[in-house]
Amino acid sequence: MLKLNLPKKETDPFAILCLGAHSDDIEIGCGGTLLQLKKILPRLRFHWVVFSASGVRGEEATKAAELFTAGCEKEIVLKEFRDGFLPYRGGEVKDFFEEIKVRVNPDLILTHWQGDAHQDHRLVSELTWNTFRNHLILEYEIPKYDGDMGRPNLFMSLEAPLYEHKVDHLFEAFQSQREKPWFARETFLGLMRIRGMESNSPSGYAEAFHARKIIVGQVV
Repeated sequence: MLKLNLPKKETDPFAILCLGAHSDDIEIGCGGTLLQLKKILPRLRFHWVVFSASGVRGEEATKAAELFTAGCEKEIVLKEFRDGFLPYRGGEVKDFFEEIKVRVNPDLILTHWQGDAHQDHRLVSELTWNTFRNHLILEYEIPKYDGDMGRPNLFMSLEAPLYEHKVDHLFEAFQSQREKPWFARETFLGLMRIRGMESNSPSGYAEAFHARKIIVGQVV
């Protein structure tokens, strides 16, 4: 199994831009990876953006972001675009992406998979690539009723007990989702277990991403 190791910066923090259409997307899609990166990289700075997070969902988004980025530098930005209607306000969403580009030059961007069945997710993914054309972008996956799981090609092995911590954080932060049948420990752990099996993860658990373009070169 070929491995691509992230550089360990000793001076500047490793900057990660996390993009989510809704208040639990980042955490479900790549929460375990964020916890793993916190463990293996000496300094991290998170730029955390959620496009549809208002009211209770906004409060939950803030709490979750604090849980997953605890101990790190961070900027948390919550927008209040209407859930399910992002493509119909595409110009405004694009304008905000341009604002992000001026302020943030991340080492890694985590965003939605372009093949996701949810229209909000697809727009965020499309505008990520449209805006950041010279960055490392990994697209995370989110299980849902649509049955749109793809065949990811990049895996982050998760050490024990980080995959359990991910699910613990989800249930602590997103109280409004706990009664929904899909919001279950078995769902989240099951997907990580499948991806762990596919990648031969030593712990048996992993998160998976779609990596369209990766250039391997000398780390400066």
